[in-house]
Amino acid sequence: MDTKTLVALAFVAFCALLVYLRVPQAAGRGLDSRADRIRSELEEARKLREEAQALLAEYQRKQRAAEEEAEAIVEQAKEEAKRLTDEARASLADMVERRGKLAELKIAQAEAQAVSDVRNSAAEAAVTAAEALLAAKTTGDTADKLIAASIKDVAAKLQ
Repeated sequence: MDTKTLVALAFVAFCALLVYLRVPQAAGRGLDSRADRIRSELEEARKLREEAQALLAEYQRKQRAAEEEAEAIVEQAKEEAKRLTDEARASLADMVERRGKLAELKIAQAEAQAVSDVRNSAAEAAVTAAEALLAAKTTGDTADKLIAASIKDVAAKLQ
């Protein structure tokens, strides 16, 4: 017998032993089992991916909603600031107007007081001058009567 034949017979015997011991079936079961595990892992990965995409979409919606809310808050703050600015301007204008009227009133009062003071001073000066003039030109009882009547008349007309 030749070595090639012997190796061929040993190989056939080895293959027969493997078939007898059901090694190909065990290898097939092992491969099937591994394929099933891989399939389940792929299915789980697909589910996780879908969940991740759903979470991503939800967070993107929340982010858009938060951005819209922030924009609304900023817009509301701008409107509030504009309203407060307008109110402050109106209030300032009213205050300036009131102070202007108050100043005009004080000026008018001071002017009236000054006019009154000038009139009183002028009346007193006129009375003093008339008194001195009459005293110098008139003498006796007639002079006293005339001076008293003139003073009463001037005082009554000035007030």
